[in-house]
Amino acid sequence: MPMIATTPFHAPNRPAQRFRPFKAYGHFRKLVEDKEDTAQVFYMSDHLPSRRSQRKAAAFCRSAVGQSLMVLEPYLPDILDAHDTLLAMPRGSVAHAYVAFMRKEGLSAAGLVEASTVPGRKSYPDQMQWFMDRLRDTHDLAHILTGYGRDALGEQCVLGFTDGQHHDWTDWFIAWAGALEFSRQVKSDAPVFKAVAEAQRNGKTSVAIFAQDIRALLAEPLEVARARMRIRLPLVYEVAHQRLRARGFDPYNLPAPAAA
Repeated sequence: MPMIATTPFHAPNRPAQRFRPFKAYGHFRKLVEDKEDTAQVFYMSDHLPSRRSQRKAAAFCRSAVGQSLMVLEPYLPDILDAHDTLLAMPRGSVAHAYVAFMRKEGLSAAGLVEASTVPGRKSYPDQMQWFMDRLRDTHDLAHILTGYGRDALGEQCVLGFTDGQHHDWTDWFIAWAGALEFSRQVKSDAPVFKAVAEAQRNGKTSVAIFAQDIRALLAEPLEVARARMRIRLPLVYEVAHQRLRARGFDPYNLPAPAAA
């Protein structure tokens, strides 16, 4: 992004978003039917603008740290998908954990970008776009740092955590609506809502992932990074997994939800 100092926070042609939770819920139902249809998350975000999140984004983008990171890290997927470079970093680093996670799950940062590039959604040459892209691109890093897996409850908890960090209605909506859907579909005594609540609290008390120098973070030992950022590992989430397994459920292979 050239000439960061003169790039507006909001492009003049960026339209004002309207808060339309019922439309967001329609996209959430499609996501429930196919959790790999991540485009629905981005459609939802268009209907759930958050003034508090935008104020937080503006403050960060105007800060010295934010301005510096726009220059140093204008596009994170190029950094995150350079696996050979990441694996040259020390063993036990965030980078090694990240590459192992992405390869195991068959994911890429570029793939998440592609999922967000959906018909009818435009991008704008402004600082807000850079900030929103940064939140998108650090989603899988949040999995690594928090210890939440890519199971259904783990995804809801990660979004609860990131909502705690930047107060995003989309993350909040999916985390809690997803927890409700989980409790409807999987009958157990697993503390699903308490797990999401714990994640949200942990997000609020930890250092923001989006504000990190991502190259430096990747090079850090994973446990050192967690301690520095005051990220607490999940306890209730692990209890939820234990209770699910005790009742014959595999948290990573739960029954498919019934059609809405």
